[in-house]
Amino acid sequence: MIVITGAAGFIGSCLIQKLNDEGYNDLVLVDDFSSEEQNKNFEGKRYSAKVNREDFIEWLSAHQRGTQFVFHLGARTDTAEFNPELLKELNLEYSKAVWNTCVEFGLPLVYASSAATYGLGQNGYEDDESRIEELQPLNPYGVSKNEFDKWALKQSRKPYFWAGLKFFNVYGPNEYHKGRMASVIMHTYNKIKESGSMQLFQSHREGVKDGEQMRDFVYVKDVTEVLYFLMHHRHDSGIYNLGSGKARSFMDLAKATFNAAGIKPDISFVPTPEDIRDKYQYFTEAKMDKLRSIGYTKPFHSLEEGVEDYVKNYLMEKRYL
Repeated sequence: MIVITGAAGFIGSCLIQKLNDEGYNDLVLVDDFSSEEQNKNFEGKRYSAKVNREDFIEWLSAHQRGTQFVFHLGARTDTAEFNPELLKELNLEYSKAVWNTCVEFGLPLVYASSAATYGLGQNGYEDDESRIEELQPLNPYGVSKNEFDKWALKQSRKPYFWAGLKFFNVYGPNEYHKGRMASVIMHTYNKIKESGSMQLFQSHREGVKDGEQMRDFVYVKDVTEVLYFLMHHRHDSGIYNLGSGKARSFMDLAKATFNAAGIKPDISFVPTPEDIRDKYQYFTEAKMDKLRSIGYTKPFHSLEEGVEDYVKNYLMEKRYL
C-alpha cells in the first residue's frame, strides 16, 4: 500500500492520478473528507481505502506491514491563517506523529514543506540545510513549516529514507476548491472569462516595473513526477526545493493565460494593498541543483507550456486531473 495524506487536496489528488497512471492502485487516501467539493478531486480514481486523518496514526500502526511508502502532503495551507494553535496542531504536531510512526516501523517518508519558509528571500532560495535556522518566514503558515523542517533535521532517529519538499508556487488542475488560495493562473482565467481583462499589482519598489514582480511557478504535473521519482529513489535523504527553477513575472503569467484562452490581453494595474505591501515578495526562484544532483533529469514545463495545458485541457473544460 502507498499512503497519501491530504489526498482530497490539490497536489495529493494529482499524485493519486499519477500513481494510477503508473499502475499503482493499492492506495490509502487520508484526509478529513468533509468537503464535497474537495472529494470531487479523487472521483473515478482507483484506491483501496479511505482513512480519516484523525484515525490515521492508529491505522498506520496497525497496517505498517502492508505499507510501502508514505506521502505526507496534508496540512493547513492557508497563508492567511493566523491561529498559531491550529497550525501547531495540524502542521507541526501531526507531522511529528507521522514522522515518529514511520521511524518506529521503518517506513520511507516524503513530506510537504514550503517555499514560504524563505520569507522575503534575504537568505536566498538555496535548499542548504545548514542555513534553515536562519530563515525568516513572513506568516504563521511559513513558520509552522520551517519549525517542522528544523525539528526533522535535529532528530537522531529518522526514517531510513525521508525527503522534505519546499513547494514553490504550484498551479494546475484540482485546485478548484481552494478559493482565494488557488493559484494566480486560476484567478486570472476566471477574471478574464468574467470581464475580458485582468488587474495586476503595481510595483512599489524602485527598479521593478508594474507587473514585473517574479515568482517560481511550477506545474503540478512536474511536482508529481518528482514525487514519483523519490518513491523509487529512496536514498539521499534531506530537504529539497521543488520549483521550476525559473522565475517568471506576473505579466508573463497574465499574457500566457490570455493567449491560452484565445483572448487579446487587457491588463491594468492597481496598488498593492497596504496591509501586505511590506511583506510582498518581489522575487522567488528555486535553486534546483540539489534535486538534479541525485539523478532527477526530467525537464520542467515552461510557464507557457503549463498554462496552456491547464487552461485548455482543464479550466476551459471544467475538468479534473
